[in-house]
Amino acid sequence: MAPRLAQGIVVMVLSGYGIITALNAEYALRGRMPELLVCEGAVLVLYAVQLVLTSARARRWSTGRKCIALAVQFVLTFLPVVWLDLAWGSVAGPLCASVLLLAPPRVAWPTFGVISVVVVWWAVGKGGTLLDVAYVGISTALTGLVIYGLTRLTDLVREVHETRAEMARMAVTQERLRFARDLHDLLGYSLSAISLKCELITRLVVNNPDRARDEIASVLVVSRQALVDVRMVANGYRDMSLAAEAESVVDVMAAADVRAEVDIDCGRLHPLVDTVLATALREGVTNILRHSKVQSCTIRATVDGETVELVLENDGVDAIGLSDSGDRGSGLGNLDARLTAIGGVLSAGVESQGRFRLTARAPLRPAAPEPAEAVEPQRYRGAGITAADVRVSGNPAA
Repeated sequence: MAPRLAQGIVVMVLSGYGIITALNAEYALRGRMPELLVCEGAVLVLYAVQLVLTSARARRWSTGRKCIALAVQFVLTFLPVVWLDLAWGSVAGPLCASVLLLAPPRVAWPTFGVISVVVVWWAVGKGGTLLDVAYVGISTALTGLVIYGLTRLTDLVREVHETRAEMARMAVTQERLRFARDLHDLLGYSLSAISLKCELITRLVVNNPDRARDEIASVLVVSRQALVDVRMVANGYRDMSLAAEAESVVDVMAAADVRAEVDIDCGRLHPLVDTVLATALREGVTNILRHSKVQSCTIRATVDGETVELVLENDGVDAIGLSDSGDRGSGLGNLDARLTAIGGVLSAGVESQGRFRLTARAPLRPAAPEPAEAVEPQRYRGAGITAADVRVSGNPAA
């Protein structure tokens, strides 16, 4: 929406300047219908060319095409003026803008000044009054600067829009890399351990059934821990810090040109609470960047008694339309489930001031996790795998 709106504003401004230039020609050529028709046609073609030159593709043209476009505008600007011998308002404004857009800065700005001086000199030579000369000079320079400025702003809006899309794609790529890394680090070891244990059990089950039963129990421990690790990897729920995530958010917001006020003042938290709130912050910032036209946001975390509260608030929420009673979607739904599991609560919605607010509250001492997740990561040192087991397995790669 933003790039289209910016381009629409440029089109409207160009149309307005074209109408003003046409009215100036009509005022200067009253009763001279053939000359007036020539001037009106020149204005129409001149601003049509200018509209083409405001597109981002025009800045990527070859030097030859740029020179041809500027030559066409030069002829359409000054040929009617010289032929009809009149000082014609702000007709040179589009040429000034095109020079600034297409030429290198070291050439563009001096040329801009030369065109403005030439227009003023022509008006003085025509015997115009001081007001006429001032109007011609100011209107020419102002028209060129306004068209140039609006075109550059449109380019910046488009670049920001593309940058945000690229940041979203990068976030997806980073999450895939995290998922692959955690799977390799966690499940690779546990699956290798299970494989070794099972090979050992097949060798012991006939000759040493008591030892085999012990190994089966250790395989059960390893498999349960692997299940916990899978859940942690799938939820992005492992080794996350609210403070570290906040530092990352500051960099991301700065890259997206968003004014961010970040105040994390909650001290050291329980690891489980820290991870859940860091996950909430990550999900909230992702929603801000993807689903709003944000310009400023506030992020703060404070401790009140036995509760820690994380608040994200941002503007630009016309596209969100989310309330506490609406469908939260999978992202906020997952956050709600995680906070509920540790005794916390999540609320999200549009406030009366028109800003979106997400609040995550969690106890400093979280509720007990699920039984399967209560197993502490031991990297399986207690699983009973020994050097003898490795030799029995006959797997040199182990």
